[in-house]
Amino acid sequence: MPGKTLLKPAPAAPPPPAGDGSLYKKRVKVHPKSVEGPFRRFKWIVLFLTLGVYYITPWLRWDRGEFSPDQAVLVDLANRRFYFGPIEIWPQEFYYVAGLLIMAGLGLFLITTTVGRAWCGYACPQTVWTDLYMQVERWIEGDRNARMRLDAAPMSAGKFAKRFSKHAVWLLIAVVTGGAWVFYFADAPTLLKQLLDGSAPFVAYGSIALLTFTTWSLAGLMREQVCTYMCPWPRIQSAMLDEDSFIVTYKGWRGEQRGSAKAKLAQPDSFGDCVDCMACVNVCPTGIDIRNGPQLECITCALCIDACNDVMAKLGRAPDLIGYTTLKRDEAESKGQPLEPMWKTLLRPRALVYFAVWAAIGIFMLVLLAGRSQMDISILQERNPIYVQLSDGDIRNSYTVKLLNKQGRPREFQLSVSGLEGALLSNPVTGEEPAKSLRLPVRADGVDSYRLQVRVPLRSIEAEQSEIRFEVQAVDGDGDLMKTARFTAPAR
Repeated sequence: MPGKTLLKPAPAAPPPPAGDGSLYKKRVKVHPKSVEGPFRRFKWIVLFLTLGVYYITPWLRWDRGEFSPDQAVLVDLANRRFYFGPIEIWPQEFYYVAGLLIMAGLGLFLITTTVGRAWCGYACPQTVWTDLYMQVERWIEGDRNARMRLDAAPMSAGKFAKRFSKHAVWLLIAVVTGGAWVFYFADAPTLLKQLLDGSAPFVAYGSIALLTFTTWSLAGLMREQVCTYMCPWPRIQSAMLDEDSFIVTYKGWRGEQRGSAKAKLAQPDSFGDCVDCMACVNVCPTGIDIRNGPQLECITCALCIDACNDVMAKLGRAPDLIGYTTLKRDEAESKGQPLEPMWKTLLRPRALVYFAVWAAIGIFMLVLLAGRSQMDISILQERNPIYVQLSDGDIRNSYTVKLLNKQGRPREFQLSVSGLEGALLSNPVTGEEPAKSLRLPVRADGVDSYRLQVRVPLRSIEAEQSEIRFEVQAVDGDGDLMKTARFTAPAR
């Protein structure tokens, strides 16, 4: 009909896919096989070092004197301090922590762009505790084939005993892990005694319970699912990698076409070195086939290299059919071209820029740390009343002065005022006569607050608002600084 739009009926919806109609693929449990080799040994070294540092650090001592805690690493939330060996970070110095976090992020970028997801494969907490949990599982339930048979077997007394023992050990590790974490926030020996006798704060028990559950569930139950689905880094790392980044690579030009060892012997020119033994797949903690190329699930642990090299050695073939190399080097090797030196691949402009920025931030923070003052002052002008005019005409303002002593011993600071002629300082609590300066004691590693008064002759004041300087100097000569404040007078 003219002037009328004819609407076509919407196309019919496609038929549902065959299967159970689930929107999500059911998890296929991964049973990694144990393997020996240089990469596996390196993972053991990293595991023992990282776990050792984590569990032992809260028990290390550092003598800071009688007025400060002697725990080497302590996040003292109650007193708002962060102790790291000889370094003490105050709340107003939180930029040091921010700088460390920025350096950690840049360091992760640097590692990824040069050697791929080496952090994920070796030092990530999820990887370290999962590796530990899988080793406990092997000790109790056996290696890959034994665990697969145990999963398929019906429940029995033997199966129940193994499963119960495994989860009991896992929970014990998780409890120790959670307990070690809370020791970073309080004196470790004292808190341990309180935890054992039931006198510890509820937040300590709650934190341990929460960390116990997360460690047990993430490292024991979820495992590779955390790396694949929960962690954002696999999706970010694609922007960090390029053809010069070292990653675990299957050399298809050498391994294809796949065939059994017998087939290779019968027709050596028709088959590649890969005998399709599945050793690389069986040892992978995320259950992928590295022969399909780089994949999001690959954490670059390189255990498949150890497994493949073991097979190649038994067959008398060259190693590194699966190798730690770059895509550019792999392509050059496939064409028989000379390979550029390793250092040239690692020290390329992109990596050098990351390192330069990382080093610059670190040096800047060290310079700030070395030159920071061991004292500080904050000044707040009181507003009620904002000024008082005395009987002789002088104007008086009151201030709350907070003096910070960052050293582990009591000190005395000399405070003086300048900027307005004839300005005098007094402490109404002690009742001393107004003077050009006052000596004020400050406790060790703490802040002391004083309510002080500044008196200025009216003839020295030219405006309603004037600037006055508070100068503080340590009596022992170890530091001095100056802060400005506002002095208020009646309108002239």
